[in-house]
Order: sequence, then structure tokens, then C-alpha cells
Amino acid sequence: MLEVAENSSSDVDRNGMSIAEAARRSGVSVHTLRYYERAGLVVTDIDRTDTGRRRYQQLDLDWIRVCTRLRATGMSIKDIRRYAELVAAGRGNEKERLALLEEHRAGVIAKIAALEDNLGLIDHKIDVYRERLAAGDAGHLWAPA
Repeated sequence: MLEVAENSSSDVDRNGMSIAEAARRSGVSVHTLRYYERAGLVVTDIDRTDTGRRRYQQLDLDWIRVCTRLRATGMSIKDIRRYAELVAAGRGNEKERLALLEEHRAGVIAKIAALEDNLGLIDHKIDVYRERLAAGDAGHLWAPA
């Protein structure tokens, strides 16, 4: 069984959906869907009609959601591809998948900490401006000479 995001819906009929519908439902562009397939980020072969048009299943959309979430958190295409390869290979490599995800998680936590630190500086500057404006003394804030 493939790893997919939780809460997948099963409202796609057995014929699947067009690439345009898959793009609409997944929130990514048609171009991105094609790119994910070319880049080796998808874990299943996308079904095709007799005329060669792609037909996506809910499982495909669930996996695309995983990919877009990993990408949004800064995982490299190379690492997403590796993760997809491991998932597509099936059982027996769960420790490697776990290690990859744990490493990425540690990086995300470090980025969050850096953002929180930067946010602290921004909050401080906002407080300074508010205090100075309220006191009518904003003219002494940093300004080029």
C-alpha cells in the first residue's frame, strides 16, 4: 500500500480525471503535474486513455499532495525523488524512508527557529515605532544623514 496523505476522498470515478481536473483538485498547475511525472516524483504510473491522455486517480492526487507539502517545507526535488523511489519500491526500506523524513524534519525545525528569531526582531522594531509615534518622537528613528 502506498503512503498517502490522510483524509483522501474517494469521489473520483473509476475512469479517473483529466489532468485539468487533477490540477484543479490538487491546487497545482498542469505544468507542475507534468513536471512531477517527468522528474520521477510520482510513485505510480499515471493511467492513460486509449488516445494517450493522462487519467489521474485519487491515489495520484494524494501523493501529489505529499510532494507539494514536502516541497513547500523546502525538501529538494532530489530528496522527494528519492523518497518516491523508496515508496514505489514497496516494503523493506521503511528505515531509510524514516531517516530521510527525520532529517528533513530537523531542517524544517531549524528554519522555524530562525524565522521565529527574525520575527522577534520585527516585533521589536514594530514596538519601537509604535512607542515613538505615540510619544510624538518618531523623528529620531534611524534615518540617513
